Amino acid sequence: MAVLLPDIEAAAQRLDGVVKKTLLQYNDRLSQQYNAKIYLKREDTQIVRSFKIRGAYNKISSLSADEKKRGVVCASAGNHAQGVAYSCAKLQIRGAIFMPAISPTQKVDRVRHFGGEFVEIVLVGSNFDEALAAALEYERTNNAVFVHPFNDEAVIAGQGTIAKEIDEELDGNVDMVIACVGGGGLVSGIASYFKAKKPEVLVLGSEPLGAAEMHASLQAGHLVTLEKIDTFVDGAAMKAAGEITFDIVRRLVDDIKIVPEGKVCKEMVDLYQNEGIVVEPAGALAVSALDQVADQIAGKTVVCTVSGGNNDILRYPEILERSLVYQGLKHYFIVEFAQRPGQLRQFLEHALGAEDDIVRFEYVKKTNKEKGPALVGIEIKKKDDLKRLKNRMDAIGINYRHITPDDIMYQFLI
Repeated sequence: MAVLLPDIEAAAQRLDGVVKKTLLQYNDRLSQQYNAKIYLKREDTQIVRSFKIRGAYNKISSLSADEKKRGVVCASAGNHAQGVAYSCAKLQIRGAIFMPAISPTQKVDRVRHFGGEFVEIVLVGSNFDEALAAALEYERTNNAVFVHPFNDEAVIAGQGTIAKEIDEELDGNVDMVIACVGGGGLVSGIASYFKAKKPEVLVLGSEPLGAAEMHASLQAGHLVTLEKIDTFVDGAAMKAAGEITFDIVRRLVDDIKIVPEGKVCKEMVDLYQNEGIVVEPAGALAVSALDQVADQIAGKTVVCTVSGGNNDILRYPEILERSLVYQGLKHYFIVEFAQRPGQLRQFLEHALGAEDDIVRFEYVKKTNKEKGPALVGIEIKKKDDLKRLKNRMDAIGINYRHITPDDIMYQFLI
């Protein structure tokens, strides 16, 4: 199982004039923060707003005439689907695209836009793996060619063209490349190129905590399938990697970093507020891993792949919420108030600090009860303010319960 340098060079020729050679953008803010030269490889600026078009087009365009006539089928959380849809319309090939029923509406609409009359969209299952099972069944019953989103040498070679562009633009002066990891196609392609061309370049993967199947497989020494995953980082929410990608990652990738979803949200917000870059959760994974390599990169040149920008604007309230909670700046409490006048005033005057802010309050007065619970959401200015807030509530004898992220009640709230 190998993707060779000639495979990536051939893929670059196929993609010439079809795929955009995306901007390699120096980021001054991150460079100052980490005392390094940090570049962002802006795959969010592709026509389909993600790198997935590279692998999809390379695979489909290299099919034989008979295979093209049979049509193609794929499963995708959204970005690979757009790459396949665009390729089908460009090459005028029929395609069936299976997507999880929970896929963001924005991604489904974009697939329909790019594929037009050449593709059929089927929404099925609650995650990528269930959509994959349905797509494989379609492949068997319709004799279509399956275009895997990551576990395919031609797809991996297409993604590897990103590394070729990075290497050429920086004249080989790169020390580390960090790529997001879902099924592992992107990091496999990048590692295949650099370990053949310039093996001293460190290639790292960044994987979401709630779907860290590649890291789990490396730890076990064999492919594992996670029983349960967090689908928030939808572009990287896989229960299992592929045999090909696992083999390449095991041999060629230097390390896999695991990133909490809240950290991903914080980086999404920072990229938007500071650089005006709109990314999807998976698109912020690589930048989110920089904290974990800060002690290794001083004075070095580091490239982070911004893998995609297909984010539904309706998700931003949740993204902002997760970001604040991750930073320890937003907290929820169930507070027991005595059902008599002045209780809320006492809480406001004696429990809240000068910079604390109530951002959520839900209370219904109960009859024939001396006390009643209220849900109170509080935003604080500094993480350390939480201890002081609790101390003040304890001092005035307030009975409360702090709802933490591992509490089932928290899942109801957020």
